[in-house]
Amino acid sequence: MNNVTGVVQLLKKEQERLTKELRGIGAALAAFGNALGRRTGARKVSASARARMAAAQKARWEKVREATKGVPIRGKRTLSVAARKRIAAAQRTRWAKVKAAKKTA
Repeated sequence: MNNVTGVVQLLKKEQERLTKELRGIGAALAAFGNALGRRTGARKVSASARARMAAAQKARWEKVREATKGVPIRGKRTLSVAARKRIAAAQRTRWAKVKAAKKTA
């Protein structure tokens, strides 16, 4: 029993030491926080600034494309009706196999 009491006392002392240290760290953070100013939330950018940033980014990409002999910008590709039907049929076949396997299991 004496061992347990000694361990408890050591743990309490350690807790007090850590609490004191944390208070000091909190005070230091508060001092730095006030010195640096508090910025919360996202930075607000005006619509004209966003337009300028977009134009600048497009210009940078244009330079890249010119340097690489014109990397094409592909449009959105669409599947033909026949291709979509083949995919749907294959998917129905796969699901039929899954359902058949569940019935036998």
